Amino acid sequence: MPAPLPRSPDGRAPGRRGLATRQRLLDSLAELLTTTPYRDVTVTDVARGAKTSPATYYQYFADIESAVIALALVVENDRRLSAPLVSNDKWRGLAGWTKASAVVDAFLEFWVIHQPVLRVVDLLTEEGDQRLRAVRVRMLNAVTRALAEVITSVRAESGRDGGADPTALAGVLVSMLAHVAAHQRGFQDWKISLPDVRDALTDVLYWGITGPRVPAHERPRRADPPARSGRSRQSAGRK
Repeated sequence: MPAPLPRSPDGRAPGRRGLATRQRLLDSLAELLTTTPYRDVTVTDVARGAKTSPATYYQYFADIESAVIALALVVENDRRLSAPLVSNDKWRGLAGWTKASAVVDAFLEFWVIHQPVLRVVDLLTEEGDQRLRAVRVRMLNAVTRALAEVITSVRAESGRDGGADPTALAGVLVSMLAHVAAHQRGFQDWKISLPDVRDALTDVLYWGITGPRVPAHERPRRADPPARSGRSRQSAGRK
């Protein structure tokens, strides 16, 4: 999706100087999130890092969560996850494995670059913030759709019928990639090197896209997803 036009809490669009101030505030928040627990970040901290005042902060954001959402939208518009999948090259053999490794590298790099923001997005999503949940869904849905198209294309070229639903398979693979990318340090704690993790991820992704065939078995019937129940709450704004 295109980057949204920034608006102040009262609905006005800031001018050039205002946009520069807004960006300094976002940069300050992003920097704080690399060193400070999210719950400990205050508007005063963010304003001080941007060399401005809390009063100026409130001209651009209603609370800390509003600025987090703005950062999350920037992350959403980073298209590096889908970029390696947009290609007409073949996915078989060494060339295909190399393409799969490019997808893995994109996920690992994406999470390293955006880890502070993504950590907060995950936290608030788990707490029921539907605004950030929507950002996360859109972010991963784009790469899931692209991967499903690749799987469908590879099956068609090879004449393979059946197999798991391409979108479901793509969703499982993307969830795997996202989870591993978000917990790279954990593997090091287990004495597993990141190059080995990368190699294993690439193998699994390549197998998921190209095969091999699995034994014939009954597949789940296609059905509408179950309706979500219960009411999710949004995070209350902190000032």
